[in-house]
Parts: sequence; C-alpha cells; structure tokens
Amino acid sequence: MQWSDDVGPTTRIATVVNALQPSERRVVQLILDDTEGVVEITAQELADRSGVARSTVVRSCQSLGYRGYPQLRVALTRELARSSARASTAAGDDAHGPSALGRIRSDLDALAAALPRVASVLTEAEVEDAVTRVVGARRLVIVASGLSSPLALDLSMRLTAVGRPAEHVADPIGQQIAVSRLAADDVVLVISGSGANELSLRAARSARASGAGIVVVTSFATSPIGALADVALVVAPAKAGFRHEVEHTSRIPHVIVLESLVEIVADRLGEAAVDTRAGVLAILSDALSD
Repeated sequence: MQWSDDVGPTTRIATVVNALQPSERRVVQLILDDTEGVVEITAQELADRSGVARSTVVRSCQSLGYRGYPQLRVALTRELARSSARASTAAGDDAHGPSALGRIRSDLDALAAALPRVASVLTEAEVEDAVTRVVGARRLVIVASGLSSPLALDLSMRLTAVGRPAEHVADPIGQQIAVSRLAADDVVLVISGSGANELSLRAARSARASGAGIVVVTSFATSPIGALADVALVVAPAKAGFRHEVEHTSRIPHVIVLESLVEIVADRLGEAAVDTRAGVLAILSDALSD
C-alpha cells in the first residue's frame, strides 16, 4: 500500500490493521491507546511495553509505510499537533452535556473532526479509474450485503437518476446469479466496509469468473474483497480499527464518497445527465402532494 505523506499514522493503521500479524497488532494498538506516550519513548521501550521484539516494532512501522520508528514518531507528532488544533471544535463526548441531544451534538463534533481523513487514502489514479469504469460500463451491477446493502440500493437509484443505469439485486444468491452472466465490458461495484463479507465475496468471485471488471469501495487497504478488485477505493473509517468497524459500524464516510462519485459521473455524462435529471424532476413533481 502506497500512501501520500499527508496520510497520518492512525489513518494508515485503520486501513491495514486487519492484515497485520498479531504481534504487529499489539504494537499499533499501543500506539492508538497512548499516542502521546509513544512519541516520547524509544523503539526498544515500545517493544518492551508491547511484549514483542524490537524488530517487530520496525516491521510494524514499515507495514504502515515508514522506513522505521523515527519516521513514525515524527508523523505521530505532526498528527498530535493537528489534533490539538481541532480540539476547540471537537472537545470530546461531554462537550455538550450528558443529555441525549448533547450526545448527538458531541458525536457530530467528533465526526466533523474525523471527516478530513475519510478521503486521505484515495489516490487520483484510483478514483479516475473507478469513474471511467462506471461511466463506460455496458452493464453496471451494484453489490452489497449486511449494513452496506442500503448503500447499494441508494447508489443504484442515484446513478440511474443521472443517466447511468445501474442494477441492484438485494438477495445475495440473486446477486451471484446476476453477475455470473456478465462480460468483459460490464462492471460490478461492490460495497463492503469490512472487506470480508462472505456474501459479497461470493458475488465478487462470480463476477471475476465472468470476466467483468470489479470496483470495490471498502475501509481497509488489505482485505479479501480488495484482492479481487481491479480498482479499490479505500475510504478510511471515521474511527480507527477493524474492531470498531464491526462493533460500531458507520457508513457515513462511504455515503459521502459515493454521493460525490454520483456527481462526478453526472458531470462526465454531460447533457445526458441533464436530460435524465429533467425527466426525474418531472416524475418527482407528480409524486408530491399538497
């Protein structure tokens, strides 16, 4: 995985943690749990606190895209400085009090602080490749299961409404059947936050066997679904970690990226999108009551 310099350590951890060795996970978990403390200690001290060899610490740093521990410490220091600058706008869970409304406001503050990292792992080449495939596909099938399934339905409707017809089959077996008859000029877009949903994997394998192109939207740079993709759009999780993705699933980052993708596709379609939207608005107008 290649990152740009502005992708912080915690974002990198969030996107590769599921692919790390258990010993490396202990190292990165300590980094997440005590970032300020880790900045102040040596590689050997981090190894001792994590219960691993110093070489494991170095390997963990390299798994995150750094040459070694010194480069990781510098990156952590920079990230901490940025976090401090945002502290006044995201003061923590208790910033608005313990009431239900206070909790909502605090959660919104935390989300707003995390949003800049959502697209930090994406590259221009990957996004352009995905857009080109979506726009140019003869047939476009959107696949997802579990909590990602509503996003697939929403995306298929939005794309169709801007003149890029897209298909979505809700039933997992139906998804496999639908993609099994595709061809090389067709595209399957798979949405899977974890990148490990077996139902989505089966559909992706069927698509691969049919020769169709595969675009994946996921939260982790290294995942089973990513290994099947022609292009993977890695949308960094709002919170760091595979465990958080599973226990406290949020699809807000994916929604933001997918809605932006629709608008980009509409721009590429030009007058066709304008004409289609005009027809959609006429239908919506008839559907509204006083």
